[in-house]
Amino acid sequence: MQVTIVGGGISGLSLALSLHQVGIACRVYEAVPSLAPLGHGINLQPNAIRELNALGLGEALASAGILTAELAFYNKHGQLIWTEPRGRKAGYRWPQISISRGKLHEILLGAIHERLGAQAVVTGHRLTGFEERGSKVIARFSDPLGKPAGEAAADLLIGADGIHSAVRRHFYPGEKAVFDGYLHYRGIVEAEPYLTGASMVVVGHRYHRAIMYPIMRRPGGKVMINWLAYTRIPPGSPPLEAWDTAADKQACVDQYQGWTYPWLDVRGLFAATEQVLQLPNVDRDPIPRWSFGRVTLIGDAAHPMQPVGAQAGSQAVVDGRVLAASLMAARDPVEALALYQDQRIAAMNDMIVRNRNLGLESILQTAEERAPNGFQHIHDVLSREELESTALNFKKAAGFDIETVNSRESFVDLTARAVN
Repeated sequence: MQVTIVGGGISGLSLALSLHQVGIACRVYEAVPSLAPLGHGINLQPNAIRELNALGLGEALASAGILTAELAFYNKHGQLIWTEPRGRKAGYRWPQISISRGKLHEILLGAIHERLGAQAVVTGHRLTGFEERGSKVIARFSDPLGKPAGEAAADLLIGADGIHSAVRRHFYPGEKAVFDGYLHYRGIVEAEPYLTGASMVVVGHRYHRAIMYPIMRRPGGKVMINWLAYTRIPPGSPPLEAWDTAADKQACVDQYQGWTYPWLDVRGLFAATEQVLQLPNVDRDPIPRWSFGRVTLIGDAAHPMQPVGAQAGSQAVVDGRVLAASLMAARDPVEALALYQDQRIAAMNDMIVRNRNLGLESILQTAEERAPNGFQHIHDVLSREELESTALNFKKAAGFDIETVNSRESFVDLTARAVN
């Protein structure tokens, strides 16, 4: 069997490693001329680390990132709403790892070059169309100048090409991104560690909040902190298609006047950041199908969601593992893609909606509505039962509650081999 993977991001590269692990040949086609380590931070939950560990990448990821020890929520006044241990500190068998997206990409790409060979990833190839011919899927590509760059024939085609997926657009033409009227500012900056030194912190409420977490240790005890600030989109912002454009840093800093707390100077952190990016807060509506014959979608191409609860990257990894396992379980490739879809689509469509409603971060908004001027004690505002049930329900819905992750083995049974 031969598989064409469209997209060389986290979902595409991790899928390629999973397919190789179970004996299925594949090749990744990426639109950009060269793959360089880019991007800011990402949180990989224990359900994803469990699978990446099964791919032999656990130690490399742990040494490159930071093992997240705590998740903490504060209101806009800097008062603690909720804190919980994360990863191994919470009792998982695997850690939660906060890491640079560029470093994660570098580790995945390095493993592919080592195991599959440099020819396994083809750059400068943008998908322009595809069609099924008998038992094959023929994909057509163009080069960076828009000139034809040839075709690739395979038994299956997997769309791992992100929120602007060309594969998805083939099946859902005219679909629009869903924009909620808010903007993300994003940055990464070297600073002193705060709280535990491995804390992921969310401050504010639904309409004005910030997320921060360290992703790398630096010499002299400092850390690289990744941050994301969410606020109403100001006049003159870029169109929805213009992702990761340079922002007016001062405009961002001015939005967070007064966000200076004993445990972290949030506004000062933003002001110290050399380059601030901006992007609109968009996702896409859930769709009823991912798999169409010999073609399917994974990662953001299948379920683009708002950046809530640190889910998108982790779920992309899990997608690839479930897809690889489905190809081992079903003799008919078309049946395998349907099996993969049926195992994942309901939960991921649910996550899209949950993230629009803030997921676990909904407790921030509840605290804001009940106590906009702050509180003496959080349990006067939100009971322990409310806080605990909100946290557990989100984890169960996302498939990374402690019991689920610890009680199962990897999605890929390495005692079996692909039947195709």
